[in-house]
Amino acid sequence: MNKKITYVLLFILLFSILYYNKDPFLAVLRNVNGQPTVTLSVPSERFPETAAHIKSAIRHGEPDICTIDRKGAEENRKHSLKGVPTKKGFDRDEFPMAMCAEGGQGADIEYISPSDNRGAGSWIANQLEKYKDGTKVKIVVE
Repeated sequence: MNKKITYVLLFILLFSILYYNKDPFLAVLRNVNGQPTVTLSVPSERFPETAAHIKSAIRHGEPDICTIDRKGAEENRKHSLKGVPTKKGFDRDEFPMAMCAEGGQGADIEYISPSDNRGAGSWIANQLEKYKDGTKVKIVVE
């Protein structure tokens, strides 16, 4: 009988710990396909043109969620930039980004300085390198 009471008490203790620490536990339960939802804050003081483009694109209806799809990036870039001429001294920045499943045809394109675009692209890639394809990322601008 004492063992049974011990097991019941351990179960209640474990349940209580999980219940009172439910935020991290429920955050995992709410995610799609077991992948965590990550928030990426793009620093506007570091990448002002990219940040302004992201804010504008989201304000005009582009999604603020990026599902990482590195394998589809080249194809997405080809579709998003199709018909958008190059402009000397500028890069064509696309949002949603090419590395997002939401990117590609219909992405918002803006001409920005190469240093801002490439710096932001490299910074974002470094921030997200530890996450697998399929991870949902909420993009916000600081």
